[in-house]
Amino acid sequence: MSSQVSLPQSLQKDLPLTALAPMQDVTNLWFMKVIAHYGSPDYFFTEYFRVNDTSRLNRHILAAITENDTDRPVFAQMIGESIPDLVRTAKELCGYNIAGVDLNMGCPAPRIYRKNVGGGLLREPEKVERILGELRQAVNDRPLTVKMRVGFENTDNFDKILDIINRHSIDLLSLHGRTVKDMYHGVVKYDLIAEAVRRVDCPVLANGNINSATTAMEVLSQTGAAGVMVGRWAIGNPWIFHQIRQVLRGEAIAPVPLVEVRNYIDRLWQTPTASTMPMRSRVGYLKMFLNYIALSVDAEGHFLRLMRQTQTEVELFNLCDRFLLTDITKTLALAPYAGVP
Repeated sequence: MSSQVSLPQSLQKDLPLTALAPMQDVTNLWFMKVIAHYGSPDYFFTEYFRVNDTSRLNRHILAAITENDTDRPVFAQMIGESIPDLVRTAKELCGYNIAGVDLNMGCPAPRIYRKNVGGGLLREPEKVERILGELRQAVNDRPLTVKMRVGFENTDNFDKILDIINRHSIDLLSLHGRTVKDMYHGVVKYDLIAEAVRRVDCPVLANGNINSATTAMEVLSQTGAAGVMVGRWAIGNPWIFHQIRQVLRGEAIAPVPLVEVRNYIDRLWQTPTASTMPMRSRVGYLKMFLNYIALSVDAEGHFLRLMRQTQTEVELFNLCDRFLLTDITKTLALAPYAGVP
């Protein structure tokens, strides 16, 4: 596990670091506050600010910076490919209390990469060179960071991109060990994250399928990364950052009773926009989270299957009560059950 990493002063923390991965339509101010209740990561990253010639800072995403009372630094993430507009937006963001500016070069959504932004940029190292060169000049008083994947369709450009990261003195690299086309399937190439750790001058956060504190330790050991970035599995287990810290301190992981999971679901349900959402949309919104939570509730997958069949608030919460409140001795699995669809 790496402990001798040179960090910019604003990134000076005990290693390893933990971060909540930016997830569009998930990691808003409300979700950051919910996560913070169960144990904050060292760093938060906003959903991405879309950048183009007519873009303005999204006020809902901006709230995750201006109204954030989690006592954790927040990086502002941008997505785009227009260099003048990325520079303009980066300068605007630097007017706020942000930990740094992060460029998204990893989003695998086809509607995103088809516009040559997000993960689409990995097909054009020359464009990446120009973007990072201009951004580095614009962002000179705080960290400039990058979140990316190991490639678009393959890893042919991987070494080139790492060299560009070095040339422009990027301060932190969050690296998902899959290609853009892999989406969230297939094996995570932790060996390539280890290669990045060796090649780049900045700290690297390992990202991709880190679904438990135990996995986090294994990935840190295997890659030598300065820390881990957790995304979807923090939805399923918001205690994961606390559990990672427990392991780092040499403590046993305290199991989470399913009763506490039921309370977590209540918090998710009480989102500030709930009153303006139609009931069907609200149930669908909660199911997005439950799709991950359910994977650690029962090994047979009954909760997941029945949850997906519910249609009303009453049905959904009755089911949650049945599975999560009936036996107070049951706890959330420390990692998702294998084989649950």
